[in-house]
Amino acid sequence: MRRLNGVVHARLSAFEQIKTLIDEFCKMALLGTEDRHKLTLIVEELFTNTVTHGHKGDCDEPVLITLEESAADVVLLYEDTAPPFNPLTTGKETDVNAMVAARRIGGLGAFLTLQLTRRAEYSFVDSRNRIQLTYCPRRS
Repeated sequence: MRRLNGVVHARLSAFEQIKTLIDEFCKMALLGTEDRHKLTLIVEELFTNTVTHGHKGDCDEPVLITLEESAADVVLLYEDTAPPFNPLTTGKETDVNAMVAARRIGGLGAFLTLQLTRRAEYSFVDSRNRIQLTYCPRRS
């Protein structure tokens, strides 16, 4: 079982560190370019929302990311200290078939994240938003 942990500050500029973490994990887990891109997209959506909406801008609060290979899946655990917010419900409420002018702003990234994962769970534990996503890689 391969596992990699990382902690970054909730600053948009820290996303480069996150991409490095994802790249390193994908190499360890022998995941291909497509899986790396999908995992990066998922984490980028979560992280951008944490900084922009959760903390209302860059700050020094921690964001914890764990990537773990589990049997045929990859489990992503994402934690932040922003106020409680379940982005998974936002993605479920998004009407992707609505005309652009009629669709409310927001939620499309969360919807996409849910579409890329096999399982998603949210909890608020120890003053942290905790999102656990199960991703099924294609394997190269």
